[in-house]
Amino acid sequence: MATVELRFSALPEHVRTARLVAAAVARRAGVDEAVLDEVRLAVGEACTRAVGLHQSSGISAPVLVQLIEEEKQFSIEVGDEAPRAAPGDRAPGGASEDLDAEAEEDEMGLAVISGLVDDVEVTAGEHGGLIRMTWPTAAPIQATLLS
Repeated sequence: MATVELRFSALPEHVRTARLVAAAVARRAGVDEAVLDEVRLAVGEACTRAVGLHQSSGISAPVLVQLIEEEKQFSIEVGDEAPRAAPGDRAPGGASEDLDAEAEEDEMGLAVISGLVDDVEVTAGEHGGLIRMTWPTAAPIQATLLS
């Protein structure tokens, strides 16, 4: 199992780099060429979401992306450190409208990711969240020399 780890400051301009790295590593791992655009888009959406969560929560820690090559599959994990409140918790005062808008935007991003990736897991808690996306890989092609 090979893993590539990428950490970047929670700034929107770094999302493009994460997308490019993810696509390159996915290609090398054997993900079908026809799926690489979906990999790029899903990683871009997950990283944009993590950047937004870090910025709105005032978190200076970097966003973590792990690209994991396993037997017959390739996974990408995008982690953030933004704490999530328990369902039903409301912020005091007028902040609840802002939180509702953020929650709606967050759900939209997750819906886009779910539409792009067949195998996706989302976890979140008081210490942050993780999106794990998995794609199948092709069997390695054995190169043969012709004499």
